[in-house]
Amino acid sequence: MEAILARVAELERLTADLTTLEASVVNNSRTLRTLPGSVDTFYLITCGALVFFTQAGFGLLEAGSVRTKNTRNILIKNLLDTCIGAIVWWAWGFAAAYETGESGNRFIGGTDRPRGFFGSGWVDVAEEGWEEHETGHDFALWFFQYVFAAAAATIVSGAVAERAQLSAYLIYSTVITGLIYPVVAHWVWDRNGWASASNMHQGDGAPLLGGQIDFAGAGVVHMTGGVAAFIGAAVIGPRIGRFEDGQGASVFPPWARTGYPVPIKGHSSVLQVLGTFILWLGWYGFNPGSTLGITSPGSAQAAARCVVNTTLSAATCGLVVVVLDKLFGSRTWDVGAVCNGVLGGLVSISAACSTVYPWAAVLIGAIGGLVNFGASRFVLYRLKVDDPLDAFAVHGACGFWGCLATALLTAPAYAYHGTLDDGCKDGGGVGVFYGGGCLIGVTVATLFAEIAWVSGTSLVLFGGLKLAGLLRVTFESEELGLDVIKHGGTAYENNFSVTPDEENLDNSKHGGTMFSRNSPPLVSTALAAVSSENDLNSLDRDSDPATIPFDAVVPTSTSASTSTS
Repeated sequence: MEAILARVAELERLTADLTTLEASVVNNSRTLRTLPGSVDTFYLITCGALVFFTQAGFGLLEAGSVRTKNTRNILIKNLLDTCIGAIVWWAWGFAAAYETGESGNRFIGGTDRPRGFFGSGWVDVAEEGWEEHETGHDFALWFFQYVFAAAAATIVSGAVAERAQLSAYLIYSTVITGLIYPVVAHWVWDRNGWASASNMHQGDGAPLLGGQIDFAGAGVVHMTGGVAAFIGAAVIGPRIGRFEDGQGASVFPPWARTGYPVPIKGHSSVLQVLGTFILWLGWYGFNPGSTLGITSPGSAQAAARCVVNTTLSAATCGLVVVVLDKLFGSRTWDVGAVCNGVLGGLVSISAACSTVYPWAAVLIGAIGGLVNFGASRFVLYRLKVDDPLDAFAVHGACGFWGCLATALLTAPAYAYHGTLDDGCKDGGGVGVFYGGGCLIGVTVATLFAEIAWVSGTSLVLFGGLKLAGLLRVTFESEELGLDVIKHGGTAYENNFSVTPDEENLDNSKHGGTMFSRNSPPLVSTALAAVSSENDLNSLDRDSDPATIPFDAVVPTSTSASTSTS
């Protein structure tokens, strides 16, 4: 009897072990099934964090490229457009770009039961047939696409720096993140877009000529931001003292003015270079991260290829631009020129980073340097548009060139495309130099469509803000500096106890004469307005000039040039 009971107990133990083993197998099977997706989610979040860090790069670069009296102003704009962009992208921007519901839409998302508006359709909607993705891919993709949208919006801040009202800039950030950028992203990157290489629909829903290759956004992100920046800079007009004619912003169109440009230096090369390095680092999230995963076949290869091509293009373009500037521009070894060149090379390779060989990346960077340098001088000297950060040259012109270069140099081994019509069956997605013809066709069509859309909507936006009197700050605010007038004081709180030799200082970096024995009345008034915060109650128009913050004075002269973003 005892033997039978022992056998029964043994059987019960074995049954429990089998049950445990079965549960373990089920759990391990689920883990193995979701592991690739989880790895992709982690990869996407990590790359998105690198791209998000570029906001710090933009902030430092732009702060170093403006005068000290506007440092706080440019920094708060970078911070607030990131905040506003997050809310807008969550509310409707993401849905407008990527969520097209069940029937699809070739122009913009958001029709026929779409998901994504205010995050709808991602959680707690099982009754609608939607469930939260088991590896979190929906949320990771939202974050990754958000940082791209925020980058596009930030580009404009440099072009209208030192004279745009904060309210106008926030309105613009809302519009570009919620309308202008999502439409372009939908055209090129959504599976339903009319120019998308991810569009596999047939018939009327098929992409034009197999779709455009813009792997990491040379056109979608950078040219969009660059074109909008150019329109904004043209409509708002130049900074006071930027041209010799002394006509300020009163001349429109800007190329009708006759005065020669007067360069204005940014106040900190240290911030410019540090910002450039941070942006370069962030591009290793932009370009490799655009694989949107790392576990699927070919993704790791593409990501590694992106890293090499990105590095080569940036390095080459930096060298080309600084040499051109030495020979034909400032005729010095200008650190700002190197910064511009590196950024231009990063933008130039963004579209083709996964589809070209390394030698082609060097070529793209070299020609990108020519485009960057030429566009910068053309915009300033021919069109007479004051773009303090050269946003159009770096992002707009190099973005256009990057997309065009992709259509010329994409290798057959790396090409990809959407649905092809009969005329493109043999050469879809392949560059012209390898015998393809369809990719160049859809690329040119898409580029001009993007330019028309972005410039048209931006002209309405900035023109409307100007007519409403919301675009530009007052003459007094621009003269004194926006930090003192709008933000409670200067970014640098140092007061000098002795007056240095003004002849040895480059005063354009600080908004004009740094130290004056006769304080301008407007300065005293502005400082008195913020005296409770700055402990400057004793200042008046007869104050000792040694106690006046060095960046809070009326500019009387300008000289030298500034770097870009």
